Amino acid sequence: MRFLFVMLIGLFFSLSVYAQQLTYCNPINIDYGYTPIPNFSEMGRHRATADPVITVFKGKYYLFSTNQWGYWWSDNMYNWNFVPRKFLKTWHDVYDELCAPATLVLGDTLFVIGSTHTKEFPLWMSTNPTEDDWTEAVDKFEGAAWDPAFLEDDDGRIYLYYGSSNFYPMYGIEIDRKTLQPIGERVDMIHVNDSIHGWERFGEHADNTFLDPFMEGAWVNKHNGKYYLQYGAPGTEFSGYADGVYTSDKPLGPWTYQSHNPFAYKPGGFARGAGHGATYQDLSGNWWHVSTIVIGVKNNFERRLGIWPAGFDDDGILYCNTTFGDYPHYLPNGPADHLKSRFTGWMLLNYNKPVQVSSTLGGFAPNQAVDESIKTYWSATTGNKGEWFQTDLGEVSQVNAIQINYADQDADFLGKPTDFYHQYIIYVSEDGKKWKVAANKGQNKTDVPHDYIEFSEPIRARYLKMENIHMPTGKFALSGFRVFGKQNKPLPAPVRHFIVLRGDSERRNAWLKWEQMPDATGYNIYTGIAPDKLYNSVMVYGANEYYFTAMDLDKTYYFQIEPFNEAGVGPRGEIMKVE
Repeated sequence: MRFLFVMLIGLFFSLSVYAQQLTYCNPINIDYGYTPIPNFSEMGRHRATADPVITVFKGKYYLFSTNQWGYWWSDNMYNWNFVPRKFLKTWHDVYDELCAPATLVLGDTLFVIGSTHTKEFPLWMSTNPTEDDWTEAVDKFEGAAWDPAFLEDDDGRIYLYYGSSNFYPMYGIEIDRKTLQPIGERVDMIHVNDSIHGWERFGEHADNTFLDPFMEGAWVNKHNGKYYLQYGAPGTEFSGYADGVYTSDKPLGPWTYQSHNPFAYKPGGFARGAGHGATYQDLSGNWWHVSTIVIGVKNNFERRLGIWPAGFDDDGILYCNTTFGDYPHYLPNGPADHLKSRFTGWMLLNYNKPVQVSSTLGGFAPNQAVDESIKTYWSATTGNKGEWFQTDLGEVSQVNAIQINYADQDADFLGKPTDFYHQYIIYVSEDGKKWKVAANKGQNKTDVPHDYIEFSEPIRARYLKMENIHMPTGKFALSGFRVFGKQNKPLPAPVRHFIVLRGDSERRNAWLKWEQMPDATGYNIYTGIAPDKLYNSVMVYGANEYYFTAMDLDKTYYFQIEPFNEAGVGPRGEIMKVE
């Protein structure tokens, strides 16, 4: 009876502390489908999606992405509701689904289409997309395109943009508003120019000459009379996968490369990559960018989604703020200046800290759940109830939130389940002897592959233990058990001896080096085209150097570095000008 009473108290406590979420954490926590790419399935079945678009329609957010057998809608950009939907008229196999979709809002109707190289693909429409309530707007869309994007201009004219190739350019064409079919001739718009733009080079380290870089994922916004043509490059497999942008005074160009590029860029940290996405406004008018996060372990196209604050500065420069982009950020709550960070200030508390586990499968070592790499993971030997993972924060700390990133080990499912779910309990302790329940998801019936729990009141703990109750498929495996909050210790001192070396023979690269600070967990390196436009950043853990490969050949750049640890963010150093 006493045990039952303790568990009931624990259940009440766990439900009360995270009843209302004010924050989110990338990768976003949606029920990604199990979608291996053909010819790679022998490497293991796994979750994946990419190429997202978020559209606001009738006061709600709609999220479409690749190969998900449906789509999601949300009232708040946090709780996403899945709507099963097979948009193709024929259903041959599990790979035959909506890929790299495009949306268009015309009045009270939402339109959607996927990528296709044939003219047999319908354009669908709905006035009630919170339900599976769609009809064909066009039986066969003659503007067959891969990675399409639509724009309705201020004068009511409609344009289609598309392209996915390492040879062909990106194209644009006008669409007849009445027939919803192309009119006129398509226009060649832009190519990659990797001989000038360092970030467009193929490869994890921008040094792979096996393939030419890809240009893909068109997206266009209009802001203050200017058109912003966005594209992803150089390849979805790489940490440097990013979105660049050209601008024009006309919907089909000519186009000018924006001085700040890439504008969406996240090559460091736990969740890497910010390419092939879409820029949109929330219900308060704030700009955001949703894009693709790279995993690339089971195959090159194993991916997730991230949402980042974005905007246009006073000079009309499109930017995306990815600093601390995989740490907890505040959700939309009214008009905001996205040049100012939405980061909560809750720091990662268990990077490379000691862990204990119930069992270990092969070389999937326990510390790989706390190494801040989404590509590595720990796996237990089973997916059974009772397998557990424990992390030691090193000292009693203030815990504000937890993110649980499951990994796909020995998953045996293919497709999009609607009845998969995770169940677990999180225990906390100050001394490793007396434990209490911090979060009880023992009755959960939802699929939460990147579950994120924000506590309404901070918890004091040194040890956190996750006990598995139920896995939807495969082994109990974690790529990141991430604990966020604050520790009572001094902030790190300013970084000393920060240097940036840019050679004469390769102007697209720079070697950054600094003194390793003993009180720093990691560093943010800021860079940009002006001292007041350091819009890109790179997060570095456990190192005192970084090889930066994202410069344009002929531009002057500015760099700045800041340290951080479990207590917070230390002072930034001086801005370095590099010509």
